[in-house]
Amino acid sequence: TDFLPSLPYFQSIVCTLRLNDHSSEWDWRGSKPEMLPVHLHTDLDVGSKNIKYVLAGEGAGTIFAINERTGDIHAMKRLDREEKAEYTLTAQVIDRDSNQPMEPPSEFIIKVQDINDNPPQFIEGPYKGSVPEMSQVAIVRVALAGMDREMREEYLIVIQAKDMGGHMGGLSGTTTVTITLTDINDNPPKFTKGSYEFNIPEDLGIGKPGGRVKANDRDIGENAKSTYSIIGGDERDVFEIVTDAQTQEGILRLKKPLDFETKRFYNLTMVATNIRADSVTGGPYMDQATVKVVVEDADEPPIFTKPAYIFDVHENAAINTVIGSVTARDQDAPHSQVRYFIDRHTDLERQFNINVDDGKITLAKPLDRETEMWHNITVTATEVSNQISRAIVAIKVLDINDNAPEFATEYEAFLCENGKPGQVIQTISAVDKDNPSQGHTFHYRLETLNNPNFTIKNNLDNSISVLAKHDSFRRQKQETYLLPIVVTDDGEPPMSSTNTLTIRVCGCSREGIVQSCNVEAFVLPIGLSMGALIAILACIILLLVIVVLFVTLRRHKNEPLIIKDDEDVRENIIRYDDEGGGEEDTEAFDIATLQNPDGINGYLPRKDIKPDLQFMPRQGQHSGPNGVDVDEFINVRLHEADNDPTAPPYDSIQIYGYEGRGSIAGSLSSLETASSDSDQNYDYLREWGPRFRRLGELYSVGESDKET
Repeated sequence: TDFLPSLPYFQSIVCTLRLNDHSSEWDWRGSKPEMLPVHLHTDLDVGSKNIKYVLAGEGAGTIFAINERTGDIHAMKRLDREEKAEYTLTAQVIDRDSNQPMEPPSEFIIKVQDINDNPPQFIEGPYKGSVPEMSQVAIVRVALAGMDREMREEYLIVIQAKDMGGHMGGLSGTTTVTITLTDINDNPPKFTKGSYEFNIPEDLGIGKPGGRVKANDRDIGENAKSTYSIIGGDERDVFEIVTDAQTQEGILRLKKPLDFETKRFYNLTMVATNIRADSVTGGPYMDQATVKVVVEDADEPPIFTKPAYIFDVHENAAINTVIGSVTARDQDAPHSQVRYFIDRHTDLERQFNINVDDGKITLAKPLDRETEMWHNITVTATEVSNQISRAIVAIKVLDINDNAPEFATEYEAFLCENGKPGQVIQTISAVDKDNPSQGHTFHYRLETLNNPNFTIKNNLDNSISVLAKHDSFRRQKQETYLLPIVVTDDGEPPMSSTNTLTIRVCGCSREGIVQSCNVEAFVLPIGLSMGALIAILACIILLLVIVVLFVTLRRHKNEPLIIKDDEDVRENIIRYDDEGGGEEDTEAFDIATLQNPDGINGYLPRKDIKPDLQFMPRQGQHSGPNGVDVDEFINVRLHEADNDPTAPPYDSIQIYGYEGRGSIAGSLSSLETASSDSDQNYDYLREWGPRFRRLGELYSVGESDKET
C-alpha cells in the first residue's frame, strides 16, 4: 500500500456497500490521510492467500484503487465535488490462480461531501455605474453630498465579498466598480466677452454673416446647447442671429441692406439661453452681452430709382421718338455724373437708343406690333469709378389699324351642276393681324355688285355664306369661276383687301356629294374609277417605253461599220475571205510583214489609213423647176463617192504570198512533217477502253499495211 497517494484530511467519503445483495452505508469524516476508511471483506476470506479483490466502475484504476489482498480502497487523486459529486463502483472476489469469480460482484457508491474550498467570485466584474451629480444619500449610498461632475467625473471603488458570514476560516473575493457622475444642467452659458464690436461693409449681401459670438457652457451634451436671440437695440429688424449647430456659435446676419450714408452705427443686446431648463431651480439659464455694429463705407454702383421700368409706344411712332427715361444716382457721391447705356445683347436689332447723359430712350427703327409686341432691354448705369448697375426696361408696342383683314385660309369651293339656286357653296371668315380693344368687326361685299352667278349672305358672326343664283352651271361651258370678295374692318382708318374665291363646277350625286370636277371625266363611261384610269395610263406608258427600246436596239444593229478618225483600226472586227499573214501577223494590216523580205526592198507604206488629202466640199445640186431627176442624182452621188479618197472603205493593196519565217510552236500542217505515222505506236489506244478500241484497230491496220 505504499504506492497509494494519501487523501487530504479535509475530505470525507460516504460509502454505501452492497455485498451479496445486502447493502450498508458508512459516513466518515476527519479520516486519516493515509487511506480512505473503506474496507471490503468477504466471508470466504479466512486467511487464504488464494483470494484476490478486484475493483471496477467509474474511476477504478485512475481515481480509486483497491488492495487486492486486504480489500482496502484508496483515492489516487484529489476529489472535487464541484467537478463530480459521486462515483459508482463494483467490487468482486476472484481466485488468484485461476482468475475465476468466487462470488457475484457487489456494487457500491462513493459520494463526495462538500467542504469550503472555493472563495466567492464576482462573475461580471469589473462593474460600472453612474449617479447624477449632486445626488442625495440613497440606495447607492453616496457618502459625499454635492459631488460636482465638472470637478471630478469618475470614482473607482473596490468591493469585497466573504462567505461563511464573514467568520473566521471563510473565503472572500473582490471586484472594482467605476462610478461615473452624469451631467445635469447646473451651469449657465457664459459669453467670452461682455461686449462685442463688428465692422460690416455696407455692401454686405442679405443673409451673409457679419460676425460670430460664443457663449461657453461647462455642461456637456444637450445641457450645453444654447440659442441666441436679439432682445434689444436700435432697428433690430436689420439684423438676425442664428445658432451654428456644429460650433454652438451665434452668427450675426443681415436682414436688410446697410447704407453708410444713412446710418453708420448699430447697438444690439443679445442673450444666450440654454435649451434645457435649470435642473436645480427649474428656471432658464442665460447670459447677456452687447454688440456694436460699425458700418463701413464701400464704393457702390449707381442705384436706379426703380428696379424695372415699363413704357408704352405706338407702333407707328416716328424715328427718334422719346419713349421714356431712366434715372440712377451715385450713392457715394450724389452729384457725380452717371452715364447710361443699352446692353446690346438684349437689343440685337438695335431697335432703341439711349442718351448717355440723361437716360432718355428713343426709337431707332420702325416698330411692328404684329411682329413683336414686347421689347425687353437692359439699361446699365456707370459712375466715374466704373461701378455698373442694371435695370430692366420693358417696352410695350401699342396697336394701330395698319393691317387689312384677309381670308382665314385659302378657300376652294365646289359647286354641283345639279344644285339648286340659293344653295350654300362656301362659308368664309376673315382674320386681322391687328388687335383692337373692342374686337374685330368685318364687312364683306362682292367686287362686282351685280354678279349674275353668285351672291353673299351675312351670318352676323363675322362670316358670310356664298350662294348660287341659278342652276345652269355646266362644266362643258365653264369649269372654274373666280369670285373677288372685298373684306373691310371698322378700324380707324378702315382697312380693306380683295380676296378671290375659286369655285369649281363638279359632278355630284343625288345626295349632293362631289364625285368629279374634271371636264374629261364627263365623257368617260359610268363606273370607271380613278384607280382603273391610273392602271390604263401606266400600261400605255409601259408599252411606249418598250417600243422606244426596241427601235433604239434595231437602229444600233443596222448602223454600218465606219472607221472613226480617233479610233484605232485594230479595235474593229473586219472580216476578209482572204487568207491572213499567219502567226507572225501580230500587227494588223501591216503589208511589210506579209511581203517576202527577200524579194522586197524599201518601205511599203500602209494604205488602210485615212489619207491626209482633204476633199473639197461639193456644190449642192439645184433641182430644176419641174422637180428632181432621181437617176441623175444617184449617178452624181456615185461618182463623188468613187473619187473621194477620204470616204471609207479605204483602198489597200494586200499580198498574201508569204506566211512568215517560222514559228516557235512549229507548223500545224502535216504536209511537210518530218515524221510519219509509222514512227508512232498506237497500242495504247486499245488500253483506253471500248470507246477507243475501234480507233486503235484502224491505226494498227494502217501500220500492218505499210509493213506489207
